[in-house]
Amino acid sequence: MIARNAPTFDAGFHEQLDDLLSWRRDVRRFDSRPIEPKIIDDLLDRACLAPSVGNAQPWRFVAVQSEAVRSSIVTHVDMENCKAAAAYEDRQVQSDYQRLKLHGLREAPVHLAVFCDDDAPEGRGLGRQTMPETMIYSVVMAIQNLWLAARARNIGLGWVSILEPDKIGVMLDIPLDWRFVAYLCIGYPAEESEQPELVKLGWQGRIDRTKTRFVR
Repeated sequence: MIARNAPTFDAGFHEQLDDLLSWRRDVRRFDSRPIEPKIIDDLLDRACLAPSVGNAQPWRFVAVQSEAVRSSIVTHVDMENCKAAAAYEDRQVQSDYQRLKLHGLREAPVHLAVFCDDDAPEGRGLGRQTMPETMIYSVVMAIQNLWLAARARNIGLGWVSILEPDKIGVMLDIPLDWRFVAYLCIGYPAEESEQPELVKLGWQGRIDRTKTRFVR
């Protein structure tokens, strides 16, 4: 049966969706405005509309509100950032790396850690017996939903990846069988730019999409 109230999306919506996709940014510079808890709840509701293998919905969101824990995580990320810079043998690359602002954890009003519950009973194992990694993929889809929903509300999101996943799990005292996926900082952007920051600073531009498409 075809749903009578299924929406249709016109050309105007297509253009707005294109704008949303092209203006999504990995935000690292936030202003000090707080975000109402209701808005975060709404964003998480949109995140949970993501597709998931077997409809397992394995995403687990942890709001990090303790100032002590947040401070420990910032210290940890700064230390890992220093290690990452030192790993580049080319001095020019090392210099370029040190110019990058790779997280906005100090400024962002909201910290959100995202985990995958591989043993989630929902979905009863459908689709994950041959490709268990699809559980992680499902969580990443939820993060993308969250990212786009935030951007549509003029809220920025930054994905922090310069960290040790196991240490974050210990700091947050989460169940041992949850797998760490992402640490996100969320807030209103301090600035808007037509170019992603890594493009603007010359670290990495967009590659020609034809280089990523193949026919067999």
